[in-house]
Amino acid sequence: MNHLRLGINIDHVATLRNARGGAHPDPLAAALMAIEAGADGITIHLREDRRHIRDADLVLVRAGITAPLNLELAGTKEMMEIALATKPHGACVVPEKRAEVTTEGGLDVAGQHHTLRPIVATLASAGIRVSMFVDPDPDQLRASADIGAAVVELHTGAYAHGRPGELERLVEGARLAVSLGLECHAGHGLTYDNVGPVAAIPEVMELNIGHFIIGQAVFEGLPQVVRRMAEIMRLARGSATQAVV
Repeated sequence: MNHLRLGINIDHVATLRNARGGAHPDPLAAALMAIEAGADGITIHLREDRRHIRDADLVLVRAGITAPLNLELAGTKEMMEIALATKPHGACVVPEKRAEVTTEGGLDVAGQHHTLRPIVATLASAGIRVSMFVDPDPDQLRASADIGAAVVELHTGAYAHGRPGELERLVEGARLAVSLGLECHAGHGLTYDNVGPVAAIPEVMELNIGHFIIGQAVFEGLPQVVRRMAEIMRLARGSATQAVV
């Protein structure tokens, strides 16, 4: 059974800190606690408006953890230069609108391939593993492979909101991604209750989960939530493997 990695997005630790000002709670402390509890990596999104994670957070987290850091960023020259300066393990290019509350959908790689191709090439040449955050749409997956991305992260938001047929789209999208030579990740809106079917998709190698983890930590504590989510994922992947055998 392939190990399904769990990446923890700590953006909303910074959201909570920024609501009051000051330095508490500390995103780096949260990252270290999540890793100690079993997280395989840490994700942060440096938005253009800096509404939660700030430049200083990126520097501190990058220097303060040994686990892989996945930096989510918009496909802009400014963000590319920040990634080149900080050298995260991975950079996931996401769509970004200043007015949105959270990322509302996948990136239109097919429509922006001329802009994204040089960004991917520049980041990859610096040793940064580049991912595209996309809906499980065949055209977007093929475009991601065409521009040289190493990874795609499937947007699971529609599935999390209960839209009919979305799990099947994720299954088919994951299969196509792997057939195109892409490593497949997934994330957005995943919780204890809905993560199992996504974790059971054998082609998916990593799940990135943030809002639910940080929110549920208010009630259970961050280490407990990380351990519980990892266990749910492990059991779902194990059951799927046994079913295939």
